Amino acid sequence: MNWTSRRQAFRAILEGGVCVYPASVFDALSARTAEDIGFECGMFAGSIGSLAVLGAPDLIVLTLAEFAGQALRINRACQIPVAADADHGYGNALNVMRTVEELEIAGIAALTIEDTLLPRPFGDAKTRPVSIEEGVGKMKAAVAARSDTSLVILARTGAIAMTGLDDTLERVRAYSTTGVDALFLAGVKARAELETLHAATRLPIMLGAITPELQDKDFLAAHGVRVALQGHLPFMAAAEATRATMQALRDGVAPKDIKGLPAEAFIKRISREADYVHATQAFLKG
Repeated sequence: MNWTSRRQAFRAILEGGVCVYPASVFDALSARTAEDIGFECGMFAGSIGSLAVLGAPDLIVLTLAEFAGQALRINRACQIPVAADADHGYGNALNVMRTVEELEIAGIAALTIEDTLLPRPFGDAKTRPVSIEEGVGKMKAAVAARSDTSLVILARTGAIAMTGLDDTLERVRAYSTTGVDALFLAGVKARAELETLHAATRLPIMLGAITPELQDKDFLAAHGVRVALQGHLPFMAAAEATRATMQALRDGVAPKDIKGLPAEAFIKRISREADYVHATQAFLKG
């Protein structure tokens, strides 16, 4: 698989002049669907990985191996670049290096490393960030660990919701000097906040789930945002559709009367049935 070309495609998004919304993907078929629709890129979140692989909430109980394994399944199934939320890198700076290695092998085009103290330590009343010094070390470690220089490293901070705008500004300035390719800002809610943070860095920006005030692609693009998440609704919608279908069948609805099923042509296309038919005819028949 040529992962480098996907990473270059993601870099082209960061270097462009517009803001794109990525598809939130969680498995092979969701990634294929995103590609089929025409999304420029996908996003594989840690929270969704935990739900998809373990059926567990976002409490950092998913392991790196489990996350990387699911990332590989996603990337093998599609051609669009996929970014990954690598949380805190599963530990300290050394663990960050291992995380980068594993996700690079898994075909991820871009990954975020955050400066949150995770998992939450015993006795802590709320989530808080690590020190700026430790955050800088983790970002430098991530950059040093990649072997494919086209792999995009994003420094992520959600400090604005924990320690405020001033501390976030310090972190943005500090992380911008570490060699990372972009910044991922979580928790930004207002235009004034984004304007202030954008003025503090020359790096492109990726935003977490955007508020209604920020749902303006032209404004986002003008303030350095090249990728903006819209939450992770596809997985939630899939979970609800599964529940509703099972409930209907449990309640006695006949299979022929079940609503909301995909067209057969879509399933054939998304599963690449024609490719398998061709291979069967070419290699399984004398």
